Amino acid sequence: MSSHATGYPAWPSPEGLFAGVRVLVTGAAGFIGRWVARRLSQAGADLVLPVLERSTAEAVFARYGIRGTIVELDLGSQQSLERLLGEARPAVLINLAGYGVNRSEREEPLFWRINADLPAALARAISRHRERGWPGAALVHAGSIAEYGPIGGNLAEDSEARPVTLYGKTKLAGTSSLAEVCRDRGLPAVTARLATVYGPGEQPGRLLPTLLAAGAGPVPLSAGLQKRDFTYVEDVSEGILRLAASRPAPGEVVNLVTGVLTTVREFAEIAARVLEIEPERLNFGVLPTRPDEEMDHLPVTNARLRRLTGWTPPTGIAEGVRRTRDFLALASQGDRR
Repeated sequence: MSSHATGYPAWPSPEGLFAGVRVLVTGAAGFIGRWVARRLSQAGADLVLPVLERSTAEAVFARYGIRGTIVELDLGSQQSLERLLGEARPAVLINLAGYGVNRSEREEPLFWRINADLPAALARAISRHRERGWPGAALVHAGSIAEYGPIGGNLAEDSEARPVTLYGKTKLAGTSSLAEVCRDRGLPAVTARLATVYGPGEQPGRLLPTLLAAGAGPVPLSAGLQKRDFTYVEDVSEGILRLAASRPAPGEVVNLVTGVLTTVREFAEIAARVLEIEPERLNFGVLPTRPDEEMDHLPVTNARLRRLTGWTPPTGIAEGVRRTRDFLALASQGDRR
């Protein structure tokens, strides 16, 4: 990305690019959101952080070194969104609010409200109230590889998506409605479709947290034959910032992935070596494979990500697990870095 008369310097300096820029981040207290907000805080961005519960969010923000203006807000109200964006006038909006990744989240109306309806509502609000002059995307929205469904192939962004899960269907509805609003209003915005993101802050019960919490006994696991594009969360946060600094077409969709497939079993074995868990303690096949984990496809293409940003996620699994272990160890000692 070249520099412009607006004074924003060229990538790859996020510190220079986002310093003093007002960025509104929804879902900032969530797993991926906290890493995006942390990176923006380190870059000196002027953060606006709408949250549902201030006290819960403040604890997360303190642990992850996130600084910004916290606003309690119900994201389901278009009127509240309009009021917030009208007062904040951000240059960039990053939407990381989502529902259904956590297995405890199973209320169908919330799937539709947060995944399907919110992205278009945010696009309408930011198109009216954004601060002009930012040379990149006005909105970056977190989508999901689940939007494609079991179509096979390399899951290119222009594939005919056929999701079968409620999560995939509602995320696709959100991506589609967002793109429609953006095309209608000429709003530069991008949906970043994410695959299997791992790292500090994951919900308990997922694969890496299960291995990190393993005691001295056997670790029950599924057979682990399904292949996944495992992307380290700090790479995802960097990719989202790079997309925010890019020039997407209105409503463009981009796979933010490594482009490499690894079986769940291989991931567990790599993580076990890093965490010094004896191989014989990994009890593969004890747990069933969930139906929503049975997508079978080729390595996911990230050619569009490379074209827009000149970058792909660089962190290998062993390094990502090491960084997760080390971050959590420091955080448990009260080190906020």
